[in-house]
Amino acid sequence: MPADTVRLDRFLCEATGLTRSAARRAIAAGRVCLAGAVCKKADAKLGAGTPVTLDGAPLAAPAGGVYLMLNKPAGLLCVSRDARRPTVTDLVGDAYPRRALFPAGRLDKASTGLVLLTDDGALAHALLAPGRHVPKTYLVTLDTAFTPRMRAGFAAGVTLADGTTLAPAEAEPLPDGRVRVTLRQGVYHQIKRMFGVYGAGVEALHRVSIGPLTLDEALAPGAWRALTGAELAALRAPGTQK
Repeated sequence: MPADTVRLDRFLCEATGLTRSAARRAIAAGRVCLAGAVCKKADAKLGAGTPVTLDGAPLAAPAGGVYLMLNKPAGLLCVSRDARRPTVTDLVGDAYPRRALFPAGRLDKASTGLVLLTDDGALAHALLAPGRHVPKTYLVTLDTAFTPRMRAGFAAGVTLADGTTLAPAEAEPLPDGRVRVTLRQGVYHQIKRMFGVYGAGVEALHRVSIGPLTLDEALAPGAWRALTGAELAALRAPGTQK
């Protein structure tokens, strides 16, 4: 394919945030027009400037960054690429073939939940820089009971086995037996190491929010969608980086 052309289904994914399968269904249903004519070929080639509409509304490839909410399942690496093992970006497939997507903040291979995939390095820095203190919230399953001593220790700032004293964190028990933990810093294996100080092991860890962005409960493990305009605006708001 010439460098200045793109497949119709790929273009539709980039312009709308649809998954590849949903884009192909829309094309097959006759909802997409090229230069005013219905096109039902997902592999049709678009040249630069070709007019495209979906349900009569004109589309354009996004000029800015890509921002995707993904519900990470266990077993995937939270990195952009790995030659031997599957990663979170593999779930997106080739929906954004011309974008170098990466996870803005990692989760362990065994951990699950919210991952923000983007190609916007500036936003990622704003969310991840240590001095920004953007809160991240997790649901944690322990192999032992959560105690008032743990709660008080988290609130005061846990001192790890290597002598590192961490910033205060919030830990609240939930009716289902899990613990909601909110951190405002990022240290390697932080939650596991914090609970390890109290002799507790982490059996499962699920991230539910990054700053104002909360995982969409409608997203099944492995599913993803584009952020809404309101979600992106909230992430970019100055108050997010406190």
